[in-house]
Amino acid sequence: MKLVEINKARYRKHLNQVIIACVAALTIGSLGIAQLLIQLFPDVDGSHFHWNLTGVVVTCMVIGFVLKKHKAHPFMTEVSYVWDLKQSLNKITRKMAKLKQAAQQGDVDAMTAIQYSYAGSRQLWQLDDNTITMDDLAMWQAELDSLASKYQVEIKAENYRETILKQY
Repeated sequence: MKLVEINKARYRKHLNQVIIACVAALTIGSLGIAQLLIQLFPDVDGSHFHWNLTGVVVTCMVIGFVLKKHKAHPFMTEVSYVWDLKQSLNKITRKMAKLKQAAQQGDVDAMTAIQYSYAGSRQLWQLDDNTITMDDLAMWQAELDSLASKYQVEIKAENYRETILKQY
């Protein structure tokens, strides 16, 4: 996955609209389904927990299906990009200990994956206004830059491919 610049205002606006729509759909759908099931299959004990749970589960499945089906819609471009970026960064994070160890040995692929992780994290944190950890990221980036300098390699996030992770 390549890193691309996205419009922060559009991203935030569309993300908020998607969240509001999901919350509204979950509320209305789960209550509607639960009430319908309670009317069709009343419980003599008065406990309708299983019908309420069924309403929530069915509605969550419908919301997930709708989001997946409309992921490629132009309205969802920024939201989908961030969703995919987070998944990509999670894959790297799970292998970060091995990547850092390999980077210490001069492995260019490991350094490239780490560089991509840092660049992607920086973009995510700026989009979400999470600037608290930016100082830590700058420190980690300086460490990576010193490793690249030590081994006289040039590392670019654009060179990252997910297949790099298979060797770690």
